[in-house]
Amino acid sequence: MSAPAPDRSSILIVDDMEENLIALEAVLGPLDQQLVTARSGEDALKAMLRQDFAVVLLDVLMPGMDGFETASNIKRLDQTKDVPIILLTGTDVDADYAYRGYALGAADFLSKPIDPWVLRTKVNVFLDLDRKNRQLAVQAEQLRRLLVAEHSPRSGGPGGAAAEGPLEGTWSGAGREDGMGAGKGGAEQLAEITERLVQIEMMLRERETSEEPELSNRIAELESAVRRLGAGDSGA
Repeated sequence: MSAPAPDRSSILIVDDMEENLIALEAVLGPLDQQLVTARSGEDALKAMLRQDFAVVLLDVLMPGMDGFETASNIKRLDQTKDVPIILLTGTDVDADYAYRGYALGAADFLSKPIDPWVLRTKVNVFLDLDRKNRQLAVQAEQLRRLLVAEHSPRSGGPGGAAAEGPLEGTWSGAGREDGMGAGKGGAEQLAEITERLVQIEMMLRERETSEEPELSNRIAELESAVRRLGAGDSGA
């Protein structure tokens, strides 16, 4: 799926009635985010497979694939299962609608007529979460690139003299005083860094339950470890 612009998130609004879409766009316009509309559950799923969304506003009462079925399909797909869903419905509905929505994995449930301030406040929560998650993803990608750069042979790439020997010949861990690399060869340190990267990736995939400070701390630790490796290599 495509990535949103660094300073803007995308919001998907799903309703079969054009006037409702127009009203919701007007309410969310002051947030200055990318607004995408869909007139059916099928169109909503297609849109979500084309790009990333911070949150979905989903009308429950739609012909064909209704909001509950659409939400169920969204949560069933790996590409879309983590996207928060706010279900929207009229006031003259069954009392168990909210329970059904939460059971399907919806993050919130609002009844029409919707208070504009309340809707913007709730949507802002998910926009903030989306921005933080994208910042963490950027940090993780920067760390991967740093690791690749530090791992590249100093003699000019694969096939050079540095590529002929093991990693221990490239990065020496002897005499290092940091807690991660003291007395360890480069291969062992690289294995530890790789393991921590895997842990970060797993936490990013479970972003709804992950704590941002913990991820940031892990990324900072890895960046420091990679720089120490590079410093040790240059001083060898």
